[in-house]
Amino acid sequence: MALTPETLLAGLDDQQRIAAEALVGPVCMLAGAGTGKTRAITHRIAYGVMTGAYAPNRVMALTFTSRAAAELRGRLRQLGAGGVAARTFHAAALSQLNYFWPHVVGGQAPRILDGKGRLLGHAAEQLKLRLDTATLRDLAAEVEWRKTTGLSIEDYAAGIARRSLPGRLDADQVVAMHERYERLKDERKQIDFEDVLLAMAGMIESEPSVALQVREQYRFFVVDEYQDVSPLQHDLLALWVGPRRDLCVVGDASQTIYSFAGARSDYLLDFPKRWEDATVVRLEQNYRSTAAIVTTANQLMRGRTGALTLRAHSAEPGVDPSVHEYASDLAEARGVAQQILELIESGTRPENIAVLYRVNVQAAALETALGDLSISYQIRGSKRFFDLTEVKQAVMQLRAASVSIVGEPLFKSASDVLRSLGWSQTAPEAAGAVRDRWESLNALMGLVDQAPPGTTFRQFTDELMERQAGQHEPTVSAVTLATLHSAKGLEWDAVFVVGLSEGLVPISYAGTFEQIDEERRLLYVGITRARRRLALSWSASGHQQRAPRERSRFLTELGMRNARAAGARGA
Repeated sequence: MALTPETLLAGLDDQQRIAAEALVGPVCMLAGAGTGKTRAITHRIAYGVMTGAYAPNRVMALTFTSRAAAELRGRLRQLGAGGVAARTFHAAALSQLNYFWPHVVGGQAPRILDGKGRLLGHAAEQLKLRLDTATLRDLAAEVEWRKTTGLSIEDYAAGIARRSLPGRLDADQVVAMHERYERLKDERKQIDFEDVLLAMAGMIESEPSVALQVREQYRFFVVDEYQDVSPLQHDLLALWVGPRRDLCVVGDASQTIYSFAGARSDYLLDFPKRWEDATVVRLEQNYRSTAAIVTTANQLMRGRTGALTLRAHSAEPGVDPSVHEYASDLAEARGVAQQILELIESGTRPENIAVLYRVNVQAAALETALGDLSISYQIRGSKRFFDLTEVKQAVMQLRAASVSIVGEPLFKSASDVLRSLGWSQTAPEAAGAVRDRWESLNALMGLVDQAPPGTTFRQFTDELMERQAGQHEPTVSAVTLATLHSAKGLEWDAVFVVGLSEGLVPISYAGTFEQIDEERRLLYVGITRARRRLALSWSASGHQQRAPRERSRFLTELGMRNARAAGARGA
């Protein structure tokens, strides 16, 4: 069916359609988990382009991860709006900085630091401080927080008594590290990621010609995950928009889980106050989860500021979420692995299953338990798919072949290349490196199967190269292990959230009301990743831990009783 303005709107629900038709002026989409916000965003932009309200090259869609930006670009391309820029805040600012720096400052823009750790290490040496890697990592986070919240070092020092300081450093030492880090960075003519935003904001503020060019280039702005905006990003966005009013923001206060990095949901919640004539749309129809899972999510967030009340689209209530108590972390890992095995044997694909936890160290026991049952798994946040040697080789050969092969069906062209590298339609029986290689190549073939009809080999490799640049990874046939933070934006048929005890969720260092509430939102994110099955669990003791644990206060609030199942307490 040919795309028309009418067909673009036909697939939207009533609230999504209101958002899509509100093409000018301030718009605020309060979009709950699983309510189709990406669909609403992309259809709104495509509708604006198709009706002539937007020139594609004057629209900027902003988000927070390269993966999310790549997904936006892919969807917009399919909807006929491929000329729209979809970028992260940093990517957009860096592109502008590289363009304007030679004209405003002269010469090439400074080199961007790969990370803060090494330079902070040099700063520590100069200050004669012996700091371990963990302390340097915490110092890097503290530098990022100071800069994203818009504080000078003097302002930071004035309020440092309210901060939890890295390692065993005192306030004077921490401030000295901030000062020496900035000095070393300037001496070496380097900048960090936060400086990219600061420098671009400074240019727009101080150079009228830069402000004019930036605002001439982009007139219409859409910001996804607006609850994650920091003061620094908020200020830069205001400079980009200038005196105009064509700004659409989308977010969910209940999914604010990066306050420790400077994110502030009040920018989202106060948007209608700042823009009194804003079109406000509430997306609360949940298309992802069963009614039982939606009810659990709503119950957890009931009465919280800005919380939306989700409504399950599906008429099926689904299986009630379960709570399992185990004697130890090892017993919990084994019990979860056994349940996953049963799901796979009953027909659930491994890639549709995830185990979520609060801190990375919890993955070790799960890896062992899954390995003992020969269940393939991948850890989200470990080595990236497009960084794997076999994937790099495959992408390079696919690209080279697409230059010379014309006119063949896409499947034949791509499969011929991948077969030469060891892919086959049948998976190897044995586990290990051979199977891992096949899984990677098979994931690339999965992208071939997903390509729209009529896609040429060259068009496919163009898309593949863009995916590689944006680290927009395909699906691999394996159970996902992930922290609750890294699971945001993803979904699976079956989700196991483990370690729901006091000290883990909420985490032990969450002492204030605000910090506890952030932990609540983190669990909410985990719960709302599940489409059909949700299993929550906790263990009464940890590894070599004598003191007994208590189950999370959030489970008590939910009124969920422990299930007695094979592998539960006492296993």
